[in-house]
Amino acid sequence: MTTDEPQRPDLARELIARATESATHRAKRVRNQLDAVQLGQGRHTDHANTSVLRRILAEHDWPGHRLVGVSGARAAWSIALHSDHDYAFQRAATTLLERAVQAGDALVQHWAHLHDRVLITSGRAQEYGTQLLLSADGIELCPLRAPASVDARRATVGLPPLAVALMAVRRRYPPDSSADEAPTVVLVGAA
Repeated sequence: MTTDEPQRPDLARELIARATESATHRAKRVRNQLDAVQLGQGRHTDHANTSVLRRILAEHDWPGHRLVGVSGARAAWSIALHSDHDYAFQRAATTLLERAVQAGDALVQHWAHLHDRVLITSGRAQEYGTQLLLSADGIELCPLRAPASVDARRATVGLPPLAVALMAVRRRYPPDSSADEAPTVVLVGAA
């Protein structure tokens, strides 16, 4: 990976701005701080972000570290990860991200998260245990293939043991016993 200036800082800025706005919106959604109009606006933003990333992928392939820098590549990954409304796009993005990983231009951890998300959104069990459901009952691991060997698979992509990742997510999303309503069920990621 490179620490040089990205080739397309303009794309990096756009991706970062879009991903930051979406992350702020998702944090409010997780905490039930959005009304119906705001929820709809968030869906519109996700669709718009997917369209922008689709255009970038068509023009440049995966926007990796060389093209948009580390922060821009992370933003692109975040946008792809939250493109659940477009499974075909998410699956294609996973393939392009995998190629970028193989070329040393993206993080394998990002690929593992996106790979798991595609598996979950298609109704299959995930490989690396990165996808969780956050609900009124707490944090729940999405279906996982061969749970006994998940930590070995996680190690191959540089992820910590699942118990460590779950502890971090539980610290990030503590139960809110003061909430008036049960929180919406939300798919979240674990490192």
